[in-house]
Amino acid sequence: MTTLVQAQNASIPMVPAAPQIAASSYILMDANSGRILVEHNADERLPPASLTKMMTSYLGSLELLEGRINEQDEVLVSEKAWRKGGSKMFIEVGDRVPFIDLKRGVIIQSGNDASIAMAEHIAGSEDAFADLMNSHARRLGMQNSHFTNATGWPDDAMHSSARDMALLARAIIRDDRQYYEIYKEREFTWNGIRQNNRNRMLWRDSSVDGLKTGHTEAAGYCLVASAEREGMRLISVVMGTSSDEVRTSETQKLLTWGFRFFETRNFYQPGEVLATPRVWAGVDNQVRAGLADGLLLTLPRGQADRLQASVSLKSTLRAPIVVGDELGEVEVRLGDEVVHKAPLVALADVEAAGFFGRLWDSLRLFFYGLFN
Repeated sequence: MTTLVQAQNASIPMVPAAPQIAASSYILMDANSGRILVEHNADERLPPASLTKMMTSYLGSLELLEGRINEQDEVLVSEKAWRKGGSKMFIEVGDRVPFIDLKRGVIIQSGNDASIAMAEHIAGSEDAFADLMNSHARRLGMQNSHFTNATGWPDDAMHSSARDMALLARAIIRDDRQYYEIYKEREFTWNGIRQNNRNRMLWRDSSVDGLKTGHTEAAGYCLVASAEREGMRLISVVMGTSSDEVRTSETQKLLTWGFRFFETRNFYQPGEVLATPRVWAGVDNQVRAGLADGLLLTLPRGQADRLQASVSLKSTLRAPIVVGDELGEVEVRLGDEVVHKAPLVALADVEAAGFFGRLWDSLRLFFYGLFN
């Protein structure tokens, strides 16, 4: 198990060791900064069980958000979807189900039948849909994941990891804001059958608003959860626990520890001007410089005010300069520890000056070099 570096002297607030978690693999991530607060066997390839349906739902949302499918589009239920065992939405073969209801059947009821119906509607077949799942997994950097079906039905060739599931949860939270609230809905009724959301954290902790449970004999009991408190959002993943109760209690331990001892602060916005260095041989003699992605850091509580940031620039900047060109580096330190480095980039173009302007600046730069 690895944790963030703890305080190095008595004047710095101490961060206790993370709680012991009864799971074969787990991770706790800040959803906004991406900082990992604690992990254990986070890259171990394990059966994902119904956590797989997070990817199924995510792809369904992308279809909605990109306008290729509408919420009320009717999905024809195939015999394959209807016959699938395990957890069900209880759709019937030949039914035409609104896509948005099918999405609730995947997320809230964990319906294998709903997942296959969604996959077939999006890609024509579940096998083709699995190819899409793997393409998006690669795009999201899920290096230890391979999907062979839309449900998480046991298959020796299918695997994922706690880190990959945290990355997927982060993508859902970031990209699927319009439909993310479905994950916190506690129940859904279809065909006269009311089913509760299997995520018991929704009843235990009011700050939790997602995401998904999973269980098979091989996978054990798994849970991906996310919670937000005072603007800080954490994602926890536990895989391979021994029961529903254990996956819930271990998730609560992780979230409580993370919120209690860490905070996430936004120091600079994307595109905020941090420096205006001199530019030679350009139409303009200065360029606006900043951080392309801004600066968002997750730190032990009480340490943000101790941070020191420094900017180092390249010795000579010559036009032409285009947006995104690296002009230097921003380094953030907490005491002797470097906690963040990022390139300082141009926020605006600077075109090259005309011939005489370049010639004049070349002479000035020559004499500048002599005396500096």
